[in-house]
Amino acid sequence: MLAYVVWNPDPILAQIGPLTLRWYGLLFMSGFVVGTPIFQHIFRCENVSPRWVEVLTLYVLVGTVVGARLGHIFFYEPDILLKDPLEVFKVWHGGLASHGATLSIPLACWLFARRHQFDTLWVLDRIVLVVGIGGACIRLGNFMNSEIGGYPTTVPWAVVFPRDTEHLLPATRPLPAGAVLVALPVRQPTGEISHWILPAAAIGPDALMAVPRHPTQLYESLYCVLLVSLLYYLWNRTKARTPRGLLLGLFLVLLFTQRFLGEFLKEAQVDFEKDHLLNQGQLLSVLPILVGLWLLWRVGKDPKNPYGHAPRDLDEPLPTERVVASLPVGSNK
Repeated sequence: MLAYVVWNPDPILAQIGPLTLRWYGLLFMSGFVVGTPIFQHIFRCENVSPRWVEVLTLYVLVGTVVGARLGHIFFYEPDILLKDPLEVFKVWHGGLASHGATLSIPLACWLFARRHQFDTLWVLDRIVLVVGIGGACIRLGNFMNSEIGGYPTTVPWAVVFPRDTEHLLPATRPLPAGAVLVALPVRQPTGEISHWILPAAAIGPDALMAVPRHPTQLYESLYCVLLVSLLYYLWNRTKARTPRGLLLGLFLVLLFTQRFLGEFLKEAQVDFEKDHLLNQGQLLSVLPILVGLWLLWRVGKDPKNPYGHAPRDLDEPLPTERVVASLPVGSNK
């Protein structure tokens, strides 16, 4: 049997002058770093120049950050637009929603495909492999931040999150197995919230405790790894003859079905979710599942374009001006 783990690491990896390096940011970018060579390998295997990956990555990176941030604002905290509109741009304060990225990444891929003569579904069928890797890394970042945890549980692999001050419970005597006392949260001038662990003997009438919870971040991270492994196996069998829409359809159905079911283990992320039968994450997962099912139903039913298309230019030089011209110019609107 495993013992309960008290998970209390500092989410800040390093402080270099005015620059703050956080585990979340590092893991967020790790998805692109790890996914890029895999994506280049896929392009080479299909006789497409891997240099297109650099251009596509720029589109997807911008789309991911902008979409995930706007998704969080519109889906979870729309009141921020009235209270402090500039907060929308302060990504370092946290607040990214995967459902927002689910809308913006296809848009970014469509813009890339339209400009460079790729088939949009061909790109999306392959980008889901990198998106899955990014999802696994981002959930590890949530774990390092002690956020998006699950409900209290007694399973032997449960984790105690003293830093998750939004979900502390009134302390009981005696303390439940694995629970730790946490000082009354206080917001510091930097915006950080206190997370001091107290000795069990310090229990008082207003004491708070952190109890063992489902590590839902790790559940989702592991699931993303398994999903990517399945999709890569399917792609590796057929490569350029992969049925158009198959990988994207499977990705949407399997990922968001897990998201829908996994939300039953999670604490509410915002107050308005607490009294609802289904939370916001579950409601937003229904449409991607339906789209994925539609794509799977359509697989193989377009005889004119069964596999999608991409420039087969592995042996052709990619002029510098083509790369430069492909970069977006101006503000994102």
